[in-house]
Amino acid sequence: MIPRPAGPSRPALRLVPAGHEGEQPPSDEQIIDAVQRGEHRVAALLYDRLFGVVDHTLFRVFGRREVDHDDLVQTVFEQIVVTLSRRSYARACNLKTWASSIASHVGFNALRSRRRERRVLDREVTVEGTVVPTRTDAESLAAARVELDRVRRHLLAMKPDQAQTVFLHDVLGHELAEIALMMQVSVAAAQSRLVRGRRELYRRLDAESRVRAQVGELT
Repeated sequence: MIPRPAGPSRPALRLVPAGHEGEQPPSDEQIIDAVQRGEHRVAALLYDRLFGVVDHTLFRVFGRREVDHDDLVQTVFEQIVVTLSRRSYARACNLKTWASSIASHVGFNALRSRRRERRVLDREVTVEGTVVPTRTDAESLAAARVELDRVRRHLLAMKPDQAQTVFLHDVLGHELAEIALMMQVSVAAAQSRLVRGRRELYRRLDAESRVRAQVGELT
């Protein structure tokens, strides 16, 4: 089941057993067709098929599991179901790849909203299920987190298409051909966004480093 039930105005998704033992699970195409025909028993398997990639993508966007993580997962699946129901999914790329793109879009929109509210940078960072590191490891881990938060902050200030392309390619590891299908652009356009996005990100990081160095010299 969806970890946190939706409110009365939001469509709830639920997981239904795949069938009898030995029965072949439906393909992505069969699940998509079931969503479009309104066959809820098969369509409910969409959650089971895509939850892992949605959960992982949101975690990578935020760098942690947010307190409203379950609500964000729900929002992603609502967008997936609506898009499939409207037959807006072109089926040009893998279903999981497409779901990852939607999840990253939802995640970045949520981050931008929190940035506008000035709450995104003061959330407590926790890591679940890890061994307590040594002091040296802890310092390295803390430095890495600070750097990742710094990169995220600059990505949020960039053009959304360039920022999402950099994130999908450099963080999630998608190929340019996949990103082009996700974002419904040509491979050349995706490559251009990646190059421009990286250039803008490096420019912002370098400018911030120079400002910090100047401040350090004055203190």
